[in-house]
Amino acid sequence: MAGSHFLQYMVMFLAAAVVAVALSKRAGLGAVLGYLGAGAAIGPSFLNLAPDMSGANELSELGVILLLFVIGLELSPARLWLMRRAVFGAGLIQVVLSALILGGIAVAVGVTASSAVIIGLALALSSTAIGLQILAERKEIGEPHGRLAFAILLFQDLAAIPILALVPLLGAHDASGAGGNVWLAAAKAIATIAVVVVGGRYLLRPIFRAVAGTQIPEVFTAMALLVVFGAAWLMEMAGMQMSLGAFLAGVLLADSEFRHEIESQIEPFKGLLLGLFFVGVGVSLDLGLVKQQPLAVGLIVASILMVKALVLLAIGKLSGKLDFNQSAKLALVLAGGGEFAFVVLNLARDHQLLEGTQHSLLVVSVTLSMALIPLLVVGGGRLLAEQKKKPQPEFDVIPDQHPRVIIAGFGRVGQIIARVLRAQKIPFTALESSVEQVELVRRFNQNIYFGDSSRPELLRAAGIEKAEIFVLTTDDPELNIRTARVVKRLYPHIKIIARARNRQHVWRLMDMNVDGIVRDTFYSSLVMAKGVLVDLGIAPEIAKARIDIFRKRDEQLLRDQHLVYDDEAALRQTAQEALKDLDRLFEADERPVQIETDEDEDEEGKAMIPGTP
Repeated sequence: MAGSHFLQYMVMFLAAAVVAVALSKRAGLGAVLGYLGAGAAIGPSFLNLAPDMSGANELSELGVILLLFVIGLELSPARLWLMRRAVFGAGLIQVVLSALILGGIAVAVGVTASSAVIIGLALALSSTAIGLQILAERKEIGEPHGRLAFAILLFQDLAAIPILALVPLLGAHDASGAGGNVWLAAAKAIATIAVVVVGGRYLLRPIFRAVAGTQIPEVFTAMALLVVFGAAWLMEMAGMQMSLGAFLAGVLLADSEFRHEIESQIEPFKGLLLGLFFVGVGVSLDLGLVKQQPLAVGLIVASILMVKALVLLAIGKLSGKLDFNQSAKLALVLAGGGEFAFVVLNLARDHQLLEGTQHSLLVVSVTLSMALIPLLVVGGGRLLAEQKKKPQPEFDVIPDQHPRVIIAGFGRVGQIIARVLRAQKIPFTALESSVEQVELVRRFNQNIYFGDSSRPELLRAAGIEKAEIFVLTTDDPELNIRTARVVKRLYPHIKIIARARNRQHVWRLMDMNVDGIVRDTFYSSLVMAKGVLVDLGIAPEIAKARIDIFRKRDEQLLRDQHLVYDDEAALRQTAQEALKDLDRLFEADERPVQIETDEDEDEEGKAMIPGTP
C-alpha cells in the first residue's frame, strides 16, 4: 500500500466501521453486510475512493488468520479428534458433490473438462471469514449447525493443498514433472504440520510461562501475535493455507492456562482486521461487469448458491443431528463462494485453464455470492423463525377442584411456593402462560395448567371463588398488574400476595390495595449485605440491626413516595427522576440513628409491604 494512500485508507476504513456497520447493525443486518456495503461504496463502481486495495487486502488476510486462531483456542485436541467424522465425512462429501455438480454445469456450457474440474473445486469452497463471523454474531457457532459448518470449513482449508497442486497438473504450463512437484509439496506440507504440532506441544507453554513471568502486557501481546503469525508464515512457506497454521497453534494452546488471556489480547486485532477484509471484498466487487453481462453473472451466482445450498441441506438432514431448520441455516451460511476461490481461479488463469473473460466472470460471481450471504442469512432466519412459531394452543380445561391457594406464574418463585405448600399438604392450583414451562413442569406436578391468569373465565375454572389466597408470581409486570386488577375487581375477598420487579411496580400494586407485596431482589440483597458486614468484622447482631434500620427506612420511603409518584411520573418520565430518587435514598441513609437490637423481631413478617400507606 503506497504511503500517500495509507491515511486515506485508514480514514475510509474507520468511517466504514463507525457509520456503515452501525447503520447495518441497527437495521438488524449484522456487521459483515455493513463492511461489505461500505467497501462497495468506496470502490471503483461508486465513489472510486480506493483505486488500489491490493496492499490493504494483504493486511486484511491477517484478520482471517486471527479468526482461525481464536476458533482454535476454543477447541482442545480431544474435541478436535471427536470432530474427525464431521470434518472428513461431511466436509469431503460437500466438496466432492458440489464440485461434481458445478463442474458438470461448466461442461454443459462448453468449458473443457480440465477447466471444469478446477472451476467446480473453486466454487465448492465457502468463505471461512464470512461464515464464522456470521455464526459468531448470531451466537450460533456452538449450535449443531454451527459446529457442522465449522467442520466443513476446516476440511475446505485442508483441501486447499491438493486443489492447488492439481492446477499445474491440469494446466498447459509446467505439466512435465508435475507429479514430482505434487509429492514434494505433500512432503513439505506434512513436515510443516509436524513442526507446528511438535514445536507447539513442547515449546509454547514454557515460553508463555516465561513471558508471563515478566508481567509486561506488551510483551505478552507480542508473544501471542508471534505465535499466530509465525505458524501462519510456516504454512505459507509450505504452500498451504496460512489460516490452517494459526488454527493449529490455537488448538495446541486450547488446554493451557493462558488461553483466556491470549484470547483477550488477540480479540481487538481480529475484529479490526476482519473488518478490513470484508471492506476489501466489497471494493473488489466489479459492478461494471455485472451491468455488461447481467444474465451470465446472475446464472453463475444462482448456480453457486442453489447447488451448494441443496448439497448442504441434504448433508444436514442425512447427518441425523440437524432438523430442517438447522439444515437450512447451515445451507444459508455456506452457500456462497469463498476467498480461497480467488487464489485457485488466479492460478488457473496463469496456467491457461481459464480465459480472461471466464476468469473475470467467475471472480465477480464469487464476490457477489459472498456479499449476498449476510442478506440470505438474515432473510432466511426471519422466514424460518416465522415458520417455527407454533400455533398458540387452547387453554387447558381445569377439572373441578377446591384449592386453598392459586399460584399465577410457575417460574422459580412460583415453584418454591408450590413445593412448600405441597410439603404442608395444602391444596393449590398453578396457572402458567408459557406452554413450554407447563410441558416441562407437568412431568413433576399435576396441578399446573396452561392459560392467561388475567382472563376471568380461566380464574373461575381454577376455582378462585373458593380459594383463600391468590399468589401472583409472574415476572411480566404488565401481566402481573392486569391480573391483580381483575382479581381485585371480581374477587375482593381473596387475599393477594404479589411479586414486584421494582419500585414503580410496587407503587402500582399499592394503588390497588394489594394485601402483600414482595420485591424481587430486595430481601435477598439485604441478606447478602448483612453477610458482607459480618465478613468485614462487624458483630452479627450489630450487622442485623443496621440492615433492619436500612430496611425500615427504605420501606417507609417507599410509602412516602407512593403519595406523589403519579405526579412525578407524569411530569418527568426521564432518568432525572431515578437520580433524584437515588439522592433521596442516600440522604435518608446518611442521617445518624440509634441502633436498636431486637432478637425477637419477626423478620419474615416484615417481608411484605402492606397495600396502603
